[in-house]
This record gives sequence, C-alpha cells and structure tokens, in this order.
Amino acid sequence: MKTIKKISAMMVLLLIFGNTYAAEYNDIQHKLVIQVSTDDPRTQKIALNNAVNLQKIYGLDNVAIEIVAYGPGLSLMTSKSKQASRVTSLSQSNITFSACGNTIKAIARKTGKLPKLLKGVQRVNAGVDRIMILQEKGYAYIRP
Repeated sequence: MKTIKKISAMMVLLLIFGNTYAAEYNDIQHKLVIQVSTDDPRTQKIALNNAVNLQKIYGLDNVAIEIVAYGPGLSLMTSKSKQASRVTSLSQSNITFSACGNTIKAIARKTGKLPKLLKGVQRVNAGVDRIMILQEKGYAYIRP
C-alpha cells in the first residue's frame, strides 16, 4: 500500500512539474525593438527585412517586434516613404511601428505642418525613451 501511495505521489508531482515546464516552454515569447534613425532607404529596408525574417523564424504569435523611428528615420513612417505600403501592411501583421513625438514636433516647427504618419503607426513621446522602456521590459535591441 505504501508503494502505491509513493508511486501515486510521484506521478502527481511529475504531472504538476511536467505541465508547468511545458507551459513555460510554450509561453516563451521573443521580443525585439529595431531602431531606425536614418533616412537611408537601404537601411530602412533592412530594418523591415529583419522584422519579417524574425517573424518567419518564430511565427507571428511567438515574437513581439517594434520598430521605433526618430530623427531622419521618421521618414520611414510617413506618407512620403518609399516603403509606405510595406509599413502599412506589416503594421497589420503584428509589427508595431512607433514614431517619435519629439521629431514630429521638430518637423512641425521647421516646416509649419505635421508630417503625415502612415496608417498603423503610433506616436510615442520620444523614440529614445520608447527604446529604453522596451529594453527594460526585456526586448532585445538592434540597429541596422
């Protein structure tokens, strides 16, 4: 009888810890923030390619990707971007696009009008601040 109780207890522990391990393994989500701070079309295209390639590796639901643009890089997220249709499309595929509010204000002061952000682009207070916050939340960081 004692042997059956020990085996039963071991099976219960195995089920509890085995399920906990499986749940933790399945819930792993990779997180990446990509900085875009240049108006170089080639670099901007590489940033988008990096995001798409990572989604191909891990799947849409297994990776969180945010592209943060500031300074000259903001051009990626405006209606004048050569990558405009791609940015709009990717924003609907679990890639977050964040535009720097400080850069937007600076452009408005200089030109007298706000840059037109693409559909799916969110405005954040400051691009650098957004990158820092995401890194504090465990996001890996790259700058192509």
